[in-house]
Amino acid sequence: MPRRTVSVPHPNGDPTPSNFGEKDPLKSNGDPNAGAPEEKVELRKKVTLLRGISIITGTIIGAGIFISPKGILKNSGSVGMSLVVWIACGILSLFGALSYAELGTSIKKSGGHYTYILEAFGPQVAFMRMWVDMIAIRPAGLAVLALAFGHYILEPIFMPCGVPEIAIKLATTIGLTAVMYLNSMSVSWTARIQIFLTFSKLLTIATIIVPGVYLLFKGETRNFENAFEDSTVHLSGLPLAFYSGMFAYAGWFYLNFVTEEVENPERTVPLAICISMVIVMICFTMTNVAYYTVMSAEELLASNAVAVTFAEKLMGNFSFAVPVFVALSCFGSMNGCLFAISRMFFVASREGQLPEVLSMIHIHRHTPLPAVIVLYPITLLILFLGDIYSLLNFMSFLRWLFIGVAVIGLIYMRYTRPDMPRPFKVPIFIPAVFSFTCFFMVFLSLYSDPVNTGIGFAIFLTGIPAYYIFIHCERKPKWFQKLSDSVNRSLQIILEVVPANH
Repeated sequence: MPRRTVSVPHPNGDPTPSNFGEKDPLKSNGDPNAGAPEEKVELRKKVTLLRGISIITGTIIGAGIFISPKGILKNSGSVGMSLVVWIACGILSLFGALSYAELGTSIKKSGGHYTYILEAFGPQVAFMRMWVDMIAIRPAGLAVLALAFGHYILEPIFMPCGVPEIAIKLATTIGLTAVMYLNSMSVSWTARIQIFLTFSKLLTIATIIVPGVYLLFKGETRNFENAFEDSTVHLSGLPLAFYSGMFAYAGWFYLNFVTEEVENPERTVPLAICISMVIVMICFTMTNVAYYTVMSAEELLASNAVAVTFAEKLMGNFSFAVPVFVALSCFGSMNGCLFAISRMFFVASREGQLPEVLSMIHIHRHTPLPAVIVLYPITLLILFLGDIYSLLNFMSFLRWLFIGVAVIGLIYMRYTRPDMPRPFKVPIFIPAVFSFTCFFMVFLSLYSDPVNTGIGFAIFLTGIPAYYIFIHCERKPKWFQKLSDSVNRSLQIILEVVPANH
């Protein structure tokens, strides 16, 4: 879509281009530094290997492993089969992560799924991906994490009573606002806090794994005897177990959303992805081994919060601390998710598929402020007015559909762009197996929940008229152009943002 130059008022009344962060050398007022060029306004390369690992690991490990890792056990039919599914899903997710490592090192642009689909299949398909992300998937996902944070941060205060709904909503709003503020103010502090929260998650998992494994080596193996016995695996059950497992590992792709901010991406992206996936696979599998050592399958399925039940059995009064750790885990997932997703909106705006202001950067803080806060009002609206869980059910199949499309794009570009530099290249069977897995899960959604999947598909189809109205149609009414320019200009002044210097 062609860009329109947005002008902002100059102090002396003359219109100037919108890069008002630059000084006027003719009006230096005697300041010897006034005529010196200002530093470039851009997103800087501040994501190191450690920060990359913390983004991936800290986002994948959310509240699920502590609260409700029972979807796999319920659908796999036995303790032994559930552990097999955890490991198999970890390996399949690693295949997807390796595919994205190749995409991230050959296409060195931020934006993740959106960018790879844009490069392989063009703007129409990429817009459809971005559209459903913006109007439904990302706000609903953030709202669920924020609700979990609000509930568990207050639980120790209200024990043994339930937490009032209004208090949860208030704490949820505070947590969401804090994450938005942090991401708006500083990339460095966002990354530092993500590292701290990731280490706190790993410490929490270690407090579960170490005593559980200790009891296992002491001979506490009764729950593992005949681990595959009573396995009632049905054709409809096992795929649902894999679906739960793949959902638990989802998040390995978030570093690809910030590729332009990664130091030495050819080395850092593959290393961070591989190290993170190994850490997460070990954590998830060993945490479940620890749970099964202390609890029977029946106790685990009956528990509303598995980590709390585990702590009560082994640690007594210390169990009150578990909800606090879970709340910190949710905060870390929110932080990593928002940090990554904001870059997709930033890139989509740069490509002309979202309002221009979303691709602008704060003149002092060097953060994509508009792209960070754009989800805030939508998320609050869904939080207070929407049915979040239904929305997630509608949209879950679309996540796997588009990830599968992006990985198919890798295979497609091997033939259409054979000369593209590929510093990290995976064997072709890895993206082939993973994309098959993604499309299988889409088919499974249609089979197991056709109503919700159908509604989600209908919401997805609203992206077609949106694309032709806002992007494809170049002859827009004059009133629309004036309104668009006015809003862009006003937001640019209020937020103190300018286009990035290239």
